[in-house]
Amino acid sequence: MPSGTGTPLFQSTVAFLRDKIASGEWPVNSRIPTEPQLQELLGVGKTTVREAVRSLANLGMLEALPARGTFVRSRSPVSSVIADFVGDFPPQEILGARRALEVEAARLAAQNRTDQQVAALRAAYDRDLAAGEDQPRTVERGTTPGPFHHLVFEAAGSDLLARLYAGVLAALRRRQQRGEVLPAETHAERIADHGAVLDAIVRRHAADAANAMARHAGRSLGLGPTAGQ
Repeated sequence: MPSGTGTPLFQSTVAFLRDKIASGEWPVNSRIPTEPQLQELLGVGKTTVREAVRSLANLGMLEALPARGTFVRSRSPVSSVIADFVGDFPPQEILGARRALEVEAARLAAQNRTDQQVAALRAAYDRDLAAGEDQPRTVERGTTPGPFHHLVFEAAGSDLLARLYAGVLAALRRRQQRGEVLPAETHAERIADHGAVLDAIVRRHAADAANAMARHAGRSLGLGPTAGQ
C-alpha cells in the first residue's frame, strides 16, 4: 500500500497525531506512544508513522530525543522564524522574554478565562500534583513549561502571545540542551506557584495572577554552567 507523504494514509496519520496533541489528550512535554505502538494503533506501516512524526517535528509540535522517545512540544505549529530569531539572543534575555510573556498571559487569563478553561487548568494542576517527582517519566515535569502554562495562554485569548511563546520555548529548549538553561525549582515549589496562579485566575484577579506568575517565572528556570561560554 502506498505510504508517501502525499497519500491519504499519511494525511490521516498526521491528522490523528495532530488531534491527539491539539486536544490535550497528549499533553505538552508528554511522551507519545512508540513507533510500534502507533503502527498497531493506526494499522499503518513504519514508514507512514515515521514520516508523520517527522512532519510534526518539522512544525515544532514534536521532538524526538535519542534513547528517550518522542515528546509533545506544542499544541500548534511553531514558527521556526521566531524560534531562530529568539535563539540568537543570550539565554538571560530569552528567559526575560519568557517571563514577560507569561506574566501578561496570566493577567489576561484572569480577565478572559471561561469556566471550561478553568476546569482544564485545574485538571492539569491536579495531574501534576498527583504525579510527584518519583513517577515514571512519561511526562517531563519542571524541565520547560508544560501543559499548565500552555493552558494559561489559551485562557488569555491572544493567539499572538501564544505563538510568540511557542517560539521562545523552542529557543529555550535548544539552550537547555547545551546546558545554558536549567530547572531551578523543586516540584513542591512548582506546585505552590501553579496553585497561586490558578487561584488568582479563578478569582479573576489580574494583578494577583500576574504577580504569582512573575514569582514563578523568576525562579523556575535559571542559567546553567555553560551560559556565559
